[in-house]
Amino acid sequence: MMIKSYAAVTAEADSAPNGPKIGAIFDFDGTIMHGYSATAFLRAQLVERQINLREFTQLLTLVTRFGLGDIGFSALVATAAQFLRNMPEQEYLEFARRVYKDSIAKKIYPESRALIEAHLAKGHTVAIVSSATPYQVMPAAQELGIEHVYCTELELEDGHFTGRIVSPPCFGYGKVRAAHKLAEKTGITLENTYFYSDSDDDIELLESVGHPRPLNPNKPLKRIATSRDWPIQSFSSRGKTKLSSWARSIAATGSLATSFAAGLPILALTGSRRKMQNFSFALFSETASALIGMDMEIRGEAHLWSQRPAVFIFNHQSKADVLVVLRLLRRDLAGVGKKEIRYMPVIGQVMELGGAVLIDRKNSKSAIAAMQPLVDVLQDEGKSVVLAPEGTRSTSTRLLPFKKGAFHLAMQAGVPIVPIVIHNSIDVAPRGQFVFRPATVEVDVLEPIDTADWHADTVDEHVAMVRQLFLKTLGQTDARPKRAKKKRRSKKKKEA
Repeated sequence: MMIKSYAAVTAEADSAPNGPKIGAIFDFDGTIMHGYSATAFLRAQLVERQINLREFTQLLTLVTRFGLGDIGFSALVATAAQFLRNMPEQEYLEFARRVYKDSIAKKIYPESRALIEAHLAKGHTVAIVSSATPYQVMPAAQELGIEHVYCTELELEDGHFTGRIVSPPCFGYGKVRAAHKLAEKTGITLENTYFYSDSDDDIELLESVGHPRPLNPNKPLKRIATSRDWPIQSFSSRGKTKLSSWARSIAATGSLATSFAAGLPILALTGSRRKMQNFSFALFSETASALIGMDMEIRGEAHLWSQRPAVFIFNHQSKADVLVVLRLLRRDLAGVGKKEIRYMPVIGQVMELGGAVLIDRKNSKSAIAAMQPLVDVLQDEGKSVVLAPEGTRSTSTRLLPFKKGAFHLAMQAGVPIVPIVIHNSIDVAPRGQFVFRPATVEVDVLEPIDTADWHADTVDEHVAMVRQLFLKTLGQTDARPKRAKKKRRSKKKKEA
């Protein structure tokens, strides 16, 4: 499903002809993500002591010299590759996944993701052609659902890096060669291909396709695009954060405590903790949403109230999901959190005051025992419970595997499950990002699912069925693109 708030960004792709004969090629650094993936890798290598401070300084100097035009791209990557000599590829793959999760994922432009999804929805052949290495690009490509990836390859011998690149690098005309390989493989023509890039370094490929599309263009590319009437789009949803955004985010976070403080007089006057909680939940969700500029578009809102109490389950993309579910459900709730929250100053006390059940996720027996109070509030107090069956926040909009706890809880309490499908709360605050950004979050509330006939021995089937409903509503499939086969050129073969 396409996110309506990005309709202007995706309008051209949405109106393009359907089918795989249409190509959509994306550069990576500066186009799909804000900034440079190499910078994230360098910082992580320094932190994990894969390189020392002297080597870090040398690499930064190389990057600076390349930016000033003192050295070419081939010299840059050839020198940088030497720092990986003799490292096992598998070790570097694991490192690359960590860097993506911790640093790169939160820098993906929501607008670029929407463009990619729009082309995929039209059945177009979507590819990334980047001068970066596959290790920088592939984790993002896999989460974005992009099968075809062409990058600057590093030479391997017996599963270890040799310290050399596979020539030629994917830069300048190298990107044009990659695009022709894509065309030969898939049957697209460059005439019917879109190429999205932020840099004049890609001018050769921009001039080779029928639809050059500068995204976040640097100054030279912007001048070229203006002179040639190429459509330009620029995004500001990632990157430098304004001081006002920090202030609003701090205020929104702090409003949790102040909202519950505002509810204390209700507790004192009525003696009802439930009335206090309902007031404070509603006040917090509305106050924080207004402060950060989060709007919502809700479909199926009637399902929030048709059968209560219930176990409401949602897909977890962002810390903003707390605001989303509170604005939706508003009253008579009990939530679940990890026990470590109890020891967080102010927040721990507020969560417990709000009726959250804090469990030890590392101890499955303790977690099962901790669910009993939730069964009690469902059956005895008529409250609903809200849970994220993924168990953790995703680094993208793609759905993670579901855990079974919410399903066992619904069966044990004899209440329905109500799926809340959140499409794009990641745009407000991706994992690892403190600052909230304004966005319109789209939500589908699906019909309540009766669990009366469910049994513990068939719970896997029920979990799979509900997860498929989420996937269908999100417009996703379970299959992910396989990692592109890399050209491996061993030293012996090269010398032969």
